[in-house]
Amino acid sequence: MIRREFFIDYSRCIGCKACVQACAECDTHRGTSMIHLETIERRDTLQTAPQICMHCDNPVCARVCPADAIKKTPDGVVQSSLKPRCIACSNCVVSCPFGVPKYMAEFEQMMKCDMCYDRSSIGKKPMCATVCPSGALTYTTMEEMQRTRPGIPVNSWKFGGEEVTTKVYVMVPRETTRVEIDLIQIQPTPPALPADPYDVALMLEMAQ
Repeated sequence: MIRREFFIDYSRCIGCKACVQACAECDTHRGTSMIHLETIERRDTLQTAPQICMHCDNPVCARVCPADAIKKTPDGVVQSSLKPRCIACSNCVVSCPFGVPKYMAEFEQMMKCDMCYDRSSIGKKPMCATVCPSGALTYTTMEEMQRTRPGIPVNSWKFGGEEVTTKVYVMVPRETTRVEIDLIQIQPTPPALPADPYDVALMLEMAQ
Protein backbone atom coordinates (compact mmCIF):
# COMPACT_ATOMS: atom_id res chain seq x y z
CA MET A 1 0.00 0.00 0.00
CA ILE A 2 1.27 3.49 -0.86
CA ARG A 3 2.24 5.39 2.29
CA ARG A 4 0.42 8.72 2.49
CA GLU A 5 0.96 11.48 5.03
CA PHE A 6 -1.12 14.45 6.16
CA PHE A 7 0.26 17.90 5.35
CA ILE A 8 -0.86 21.39 6.39
CA ASP A 9 0.20 24.40 4.30
CA TYR A 10 -1.09 27.39 6.25
CA SER A 11 -0.04 29.83 3.51
CA ARG A 12 -2.64 28.31 1.17
CA CYS A 13 -5.67 28.59 3.47
CA ILE A 14 -8.35 30.86 1.96
CA GLY A 15 -10.82 30.67 4.85
CA CYS A 16 -13.58 29.00 2.82
CA LYS A 17 -14.51 26.65 5.70
CA ALA A 18 -15.10 23.75 3.34
CA CYS A 19 -12.95 21.62 5.66
CA VAL A 20 -15.06 22.58 8.67
CA GLN A 21 -18.26 21.48 6.94
CA ALA A 22 -16.76 18.27 5.56
CA CYS A 23 -15.27 17.28 8.92
CA ALA A 24 -18.73 17.17 10.47
CA GLU A 25 -19.76 14.62 7.82
CA CYS A 26 -17.16 12.06 8.91
CA ASP A 27 -18.97 8.98 10.21
CA THR A 28 -16.96 8.92 13.44
CA HIS A 29 -17.70 12.56 14.37
CA ARG A 30 -21.47 12.36 14.91
CA GLY A 31 -22.17 15.58 13.04
CA THR A 32 -19.57 17.61 14.96
CA SER A 33 -16.66 19.31 13.19
CA MET A 34 -13.26 18.62 14.75
CA ILE A 35 -11.39 21.31 12.82
CA HIS A 36 -10.56 24.67 14.39
CA LEU A 37 -10.24 27.42 11.79
CA GLU A 38 -8.05 29.98 13.50
CA THR A 39 -7.73 33.66 12.58
CA ILE A 40 -4.25 35.17 12.40
CA GLU A 41 -3.93 38.79 13.55
CA ARG A 42 -7.57 39.55 12.70
CA ARG A 43 -7.04 43.31 13.01
CA ASP A 44 -4.34 43.36 10.35
CA THR A 45 -5.04 40.48 7.96
CA LEU A 46 -7.68 38.07 6.66
CA GLN A 47 -5.28 35.12 6.95
CA THR A 48 -6.79 31.97 8.46
CA ALA A 49 -5.24 28.67 9.52
CA PRO A 50 -6.92 25.25 9.85
CA GLN A 51 -5.86 23.29 12.93
CA ILE A 52 -6.37 19.56 13.12
CA CYS A 53 -4.94 17.11 15.64
CA MET A 54 -1.21 16.75 14.99
CA HIS A 55 -1.20 13.13 16.27
CA CYS A 56 1.94 13.36 18.39
CA ASP A 57 4.30 10.39 18.56
CA ASN A 58 4.19 10.64 22.36
CA PRO A 59 0.83 12.35 22.91
CA VAL A 60 0.74 14.43 26.07
CA CYS A 61 -3.08 14.19 26.11
CA ALA A 62 -2.79 10.43 26.66
CA ARG A 63 0.03 10.84 29.20
CA VAL A 64 -2.02 13.11 31.47
CA CYS A 65 -5.28 11.16 31.24
CA PRO A 66 -5.85 9.60 34.70
CA ALA A 67 -8.45 7.19 33.30
CA ASP A 68 -6.27 5.85 30.45
CA ALA A 69 -9.08 6.80 28.07
CA ILE A 70 -6.97 8.11 25.15
CA LYS A 71 -5.37 5.53 22.87
CA LYS A 72 -3.09 5.68 19.83
CA THR A 73 -3.52 3.22 16.97
CA PRO A 74 -0.55 1.15 15.72
CA ASP A 75 -0.28 3.47 12.71
CA GLY A 76 0.04 6.57 14.89
CA VAL A 77 -3.46 8.08 14.97
CA VAL A 78 -4.49 9.42 18.39
CA GLN A 79 -8.18 8.72 18.95
CA SER A 80 -10.92 10.53 20.83
CA SER A 81 -11.32 9.33 24.41
CA LEU A 82 -13.02 6.03 25.09
CA LYS A 83 -16.42 7.18 26.28
CA PRO A 84 -16.87 4.58 29.08
CA ARG A 85 -13.53 5.70 30.56
CA CYS A 86 -13.65 9.47 30.07
CA ILE A 87 -14.21 11.23 33.40
CA ALA A 88 -14.43 14.80 32.01
CA CYS A 89 -11.38 16.00 33.93
CA SER A 90 -10.20 18.07 30.90
CA ASN A 91 -6.52 17.35 31.62
CA CYS A 92 -6.08 16.63 27.93
CA VAL A 93 -7.75 19.91 26.97
CA VAL A 94 -5.36 22.10 28.96
CA SER A 95 -2.21 20.08 28.27
CA CYS A 96 -2.27 19.82 24.47
CA PRO A 97 0.32 22.26 23.03
CA PHE A 98 -1.76 22.60 19.85
CA GLY A 99 -5.05 23.33 21.65
CA VAL A 100 -6.91 20.49 19.92
CA PRO A 101 -8.94 18.31 22.35
CA LYS A 102 -12.37 19.59 23.32
CA TYR A 103 -14.70 18.14 25.94
CA MET A 104 -18.15 17.73 24.38
CA ALA A 105 -20.65 17.89 27.24
CA GLU A 106 -23.51 16.70 25.02
CA PHE A 107 -21.63 13.45 24.35
CA GLU A 108 -19.91 13.27 27.77
CA GLN A 109 -16.64 12.66 25.99
CA MET A 110 -13.45 14.35 24.84
CA MET A 111 -13.57 14.40 21.05
CA LYS A 112 -10.90 15.44 18.58
CA CYS A 113 -9.72 14.95 15.03
CA ASP A 114 -9.02 11.25 14.40
CA MET A 115 -7.90 11.83 10.79
CA CYS A 116 -11.24 10.32 9.70
CA TYR A 117 -9.92 6.96 10.80
CA ASP A 118 -12.77 5.08 9.17
CA ARG A 119 -11.42 6.44 5.87
CA SER A 120 -7.66 6.88 6.32
CA SER A 121 -7.24 3.39 7.82
CA ILE A 122 -8.31 1.91 4.49
CA GLY A 123 -6.32 4.29 2.31
CA LYS A 124 -8.96 6.97 1.67
CA LYS A 125 -8.37 10.69 2.23
CA PRO A 126 -9.75 12.34 5.37
CA MET A 127 -12.83 14.40 4.55
CA CYS A 128 -11.13 17.78 4.99
CA ALA A 129 -8.30 16.93 2.58
CA THR A 130 -10.87 15.68 0.07
CA VAL A 131 -12.64 19.06 -0.22
CA CYS A 132 -9.87 21.64 0.39
CA PRO A 133 -9.78 23.66 -2.88
CA SER A 134 -6.40 25.32 -2.29
CA GLY A 135 -4.32 22.40 -1.04
CA ALA A 136 -3.92 23.84 2.45
CA LEU A 137 -4.88 20.40 3.76
CA THR A 138 -3.38 17.56 1.74
CA TYR A 139 -3.19 13.79 2.17
CA THR A 140 -0.58 12.44 -0.21
CA THR A 141 2.91 10.97 -0.43
CA MET A 142 6.03 12.68 0.87
CA GLU A 143 7.55 12.48 -2.61
CA GLU A 144 4.59 14.30 -4.17
CA MET A 145 4.75 17.17 -1.67
CA GLN A 146 8.49 17.59 -2.07
CA ARG A 147 8.08 17.63 -5.85
CA THR A 148 5.19 20.11 -6.06
CA ARG A 149 5.63 22.53 -3.13
CA PRO A 150 8.33 25.19 -2.64
CA GLY A 151 8.64 24.64 1.11
CA ILE A 152 9.66 21.60 3.13
CA PRO A 153 7.55 19.40 5.44
CA VAL A 154 8.43 19.62 9.14
CA ASN A 155 7.05 17.53 12.00
CA SER A 156 9.43 18.52 14.80
CA TRP A 157 8.35 21.12 17.36
CA LYS A 158 9.74 22.61 20.54
CA PHE A 159 7.48 24.19 23.15
CA GLY A 160 9.76 25.67 25.79
CA GLY A 161 11.68 22.62 27.00
CA GLU A 162 9.28 20.08 25.48
CA GLU A 163 10.29 18.34 22.24
CA VAL A 164 7.30 17.15 20.19
CA THR A 165 7.30 15.01 17.04
CA THR A 166 4.06 14.64 15.13
CA LYS A 167 2.51 12.37 12.51
CA VAL A 168 1.15 15.44 10.69
CA TYR A 169 3.58 17.62 8.74
CA VAL A 170 3.49 21.41 8.28
CA MET A 171 4.96 23.08 5.20
CA VAL A 172 7.53 25.74 6.13
CA PRO A 173 10.29 27.73 4.36
CA ARG A 174 13.27 25.60 3.32
CA GLU A 175 15.66 27.07 5.87
CA THR A 176 13.47 25.78 8.74
CA THR A 177 14.16 22.39 10.34
CA ARG A 178 12.16 22.67 13.56
CA VAL A 179 9.47 25.01 14.81
CA GLU A 180 10.28 26.55 18.20
CA ILE A 181 7.58 28.29 20.24
CA ASP A 182 8.74 30.49 23.09
CA LEU A 183 6.61 30.32 26.22
CA ILE A 184 5.82 33.77 27.58
CA GLN A 185 4.88 34.18 31.22
CA ILE A 186 2.54 37.11 31.71
CA GLN A 187 2.81 38.76 35.11
CA PRO A 188 -0.51 40.06 36.46
CA THR A 189 -0.69 43.83 36.63
CA PRO A 190 -1.39 45.07 40.18
CA PRO A 191 -4.41 47.35 40.47
CA ALA A 192 -3.66 51.05 40.43
CA LEU A 193 -3.86 52.72 43.86
CA PRO A 194 -6.15 55.72 44.29
CA ALA A 195 -4.45 59.10 44.26
CA ASP A 196 -6.20 60.24 47.46
CA PRO A 197 -4.24 59.12 50.60
CA TYR A 198 -7.52 58.68 52.47
CA ASP A 199 -8.77 56.24 49.82
CA VAL A 200 -5.48 54.30 50.04
CA ALA A 201 -5.88 53.94 53.83
CA LEU A 202 -9.51 52.85 53.35
CA MET A 203 -8.48 50.17 50.83
CA LEU A 204 -5.82 48.81 53.17
CA GLU A 205 -8.28 48.71 56.05
CA MET A 206 -10.85 46.82 53.94
CA ALA A 207 -8.20 44.31 52.83
CA GLN A 208 -7.38 43.30 56.39
